[in-house]
Amino acid sequence: MKTAFALVAVLCAGNAYAQKIFDVRDYGAKGDGVTLDTAAIQKALDECGKSGSGTVRFSAGTYLSQPIQIRTKTTIELDAGATLQATTNQLDFMKSPGVWYKAPKGSFIPFVSGKDLTDVTFTGGGTIDGSGSAWWGEAELARQRVPGYTLPRPNLVVLQRCQNVRMENITLQNSPAFNFGPDECENVVVTNVTILNPAHSANTDGIDPANCKNVLITKCRIDTGDDNIAIKSGHKVAGRDFAIEDITVTDCTFLHGHGMSIGSETLGGVHNVTVKNCAFENTENGIRIKSQRGKGGLVENIVYEDITMTNVDPAVTFTCYYSYSSAHDPVQKPVPQNDKAEPMAEGTPVFRDIHVKNLTATCQQEAGTIIGLPESCISNVTFENVKISAVSGMKITNAKGIEFKNSDVTVTKGPSAILHDAEVKGLE
Repeated sequence: MKTAFALVAVLCAGNAYAQKIFDVRDYGAKGDGVTLDTAAIQKALDECGKSGSGTVRFSAGTYLSQPIQIRTKTTIELDAGATLQATTNQLDFMKSPGVWYKAPKGSFIPFVSGKDLTDVTFTGGGTIDGSGSAWWGEAELARQRVPGYTLPRPNLVVLQRCQNVRMENITLQNSPAFNFGPDECENVVVTNVTILNPAHSANTDGIDPANCKNVLITKCRIDTGDDNIAIKSGHKVAGRDFAIEDITVTDCTFLHGHGMSIGSETLGGVHNVTVKNCAFENTENGIRIKSQRGKGGLVENIVYEDITMTNVDPAVTFTCYYSYSSAHDPVQKPVPQNDKAEPMAEGTPVFRDIHVKNLTATCQQEAGTIIGLPESCISNVTFENVKISAVSGMKITNAKGIEFKNSDVTVTKGPSAILHDAEVKGLE
């Protein structure tokens, strides 16, 4: 596993080429927030790609644009005061014309995208804005009609099968859906990035690494309407035992959102994830591993360390019965009672070897949930120097090898732990 510092060094060395400047204003961009600058921006990106390497620069201003595609060995430099702004016309983001809120999944183009690239950097102090208010109203109505439903919409920045990606010192905001989604990428650093979406904006995940290897997310501030970070592994990746592995999240602050998640897609396997020195404030979840039958896989070697949580709900959720519902949905999908064991299959979730150390949390309601399947218990989970205050205790079901060391769950109502088919040590 690469260390976080080694990964930063590799990326800094890989991106040192960027010297020639392609200023979008030289290609006709106005940056006045009214003129459509798409053609000028794409021309600058294309010329940068043809030249072999360089920096596409946005000086201060608001650059209104339809979707754009970046090229290999390119630095996108958004100066302080520069905003790359998505148009509010939904048809600009559809692969085929139609009624956007009736379109099926896969119908939309990301605002900023790139495939099969190397050495890509976003930097400069500026902002990428997805004009999400044009999309959120219909999405929230759909979610209220069907709890947990995700109305298809475009994501803000999506990179697929890219090597050596760096995103630093910029703001991503108002995404219609997910903000940053590296998919099957390797060697990714996200540092000092601010992500802002209103708490009511449905399914606006902050950073979602999917099927990636060697990812460092550090010193980020994420305030959004769904998972602050969601680590996903939806399918097998050729040549790897685990589709996603060696992921480090450090020194981040999570504000509104659904917490630091792994899943719900874990079919390809998740290996070696470290979350350290992070703060959670008013998030719907704290640390969460979520999956379900048919979408699960092996999740192992997960470490959470030096974590503080204030007013979260709850602090810990490790569940093999994820049902896409939010704590604030009008209808909750309950965990089935007296569920029968099913045969182990390729899509059966397996969670094991999870370590939580030096965590303090105050919770709005429950302390947390650990619930495996009758055929696949969550196993080998340790809590060391963990202090959780809540109204009600931690529910632990279908679990074994759960151990609390020098840890307390303090509640105002009922027992500190509610156990069912669970082997737990160190907690009354």
